[in-house]
Amino acid sequence: MIDAGLADLTAGSVTIESLLVSIAAPGLRDAGLVVDRPIADAEVQLYALLSARDGAAAHSHYNALLRRVTSFRRAAQCAR
Repeated sequence: MIDAGLADLTAGSVTIESLLVSIAAPGLRDAGLVVDRPIADAEVQLYALLSARDGAAAHSHYNALLRRVTSFRRAAQCAR
């Protein structure tokens, strides 16, 4: 998910993965990853994308995705 998000950011694509990387950019940078040009208002854009795709389940999917990226960020920081 993180690798895909970084690649999507580099390509200028707005995807679930690139939005997640944008949201987590400060922590990912602290963990040593290079995050170029994070997307502004990524939280709002991610929720809108999930709402369009998942309808009423968007909120739970949003929270689950944020937990996954937070877990990755914490693990990467510990490994450093």
